Amino acid sequence: MKYRFSPSVMVSRGCPQCGHAMFRSPLSMYDDCPGCGLDFDRGDPGYFTGAMYVSYGAGIPIIALLTLILHLLIPSWSLFRLVLLAWGLCLPFVPWIWQYSRVIWVHFDQWIDPLRDDRGETHSLTED
Repeated sequence: MKYRFSPSVMVSRGCPQCGHAMFRSPLSMYDDCPGCGLDFDRGDPGYFTGAMYVSYGAGIPIIALLTLILHLLIPSWSLFRLVLLAWGLCLPFVPWIWQYSRVIWVHFDQWIDPLRDDRGETHSLTED
């Protein structure tokens, strides 16, 4: 079996193996997939450190773009005030960015290094 990129599963924040929801609430993620039992963090402490980089990579350009837009709308404000305002406007979206950074990381990890079961078969969305 080979992992196949599925934008619809990622957008719906689904498991890379079966497509079941990965989150029980906006701030709570299942340890294992309720649909197929896939261990999302592979049992490794610090597994989601990579998701922090994804989150950073998404958050900084958003804040930079928002700062630029705010500068065009409020040119008299200092850069410091514009960045603070942009940061404050992004705060409500932190749970959303957190969820998608983890979804992207789990899908990327399954694409690069798919989990294998006891028989040596790869877990993925599609079969070859």
